[in-house]
Amino acid sequence: MKLIRSRLHGILDYLTVVAFALAPTVLGLIGTAAWLAYTLAVAHLLVTLATDFDLGVAHLLPAAWHGRIELAVGLLLLVAPWVLGFSDDATARTFFMAAGVVILIVWALTAYRGRTAAGDLNAATPGG
Repeated sequence: MKLIRSRLHGILDYLTVVAFALAPTVLGLIGTAAWLAYTLAVAHLLVTLATDFDLGVAHLLPAAWHGRIELAVGLLLLVAPWVLGFSDDATARTFFMAAGVVILIVWALTAYRGRTAAGDLNAATPGG
């Protein structure tokens, strides 16, 4: 059973945007880690605004694709510190790995389906 429905997932998405946008300032991220955080804030905002769910705006991106993107991002964040060369920065490494874990947990608990007036998700999707 998926516990997170469309409206709650949208709220979590916008909170994720804020977390990525503030991370460089709050955590003192610099260089590649800061660039990645800002890039992810913008990318997550664009995906959220474009998604066909309750708190999306443009409704261009099917919720199932939103889920696939989040799965990929969550997995990539787990290895980003090593792939992008900032694994020696414990703060940055911990932040991105924790973000990856949280995104994967939200992915696992979300029913990625289309929007309805009641905020329930109405169309089954494969893989999430």
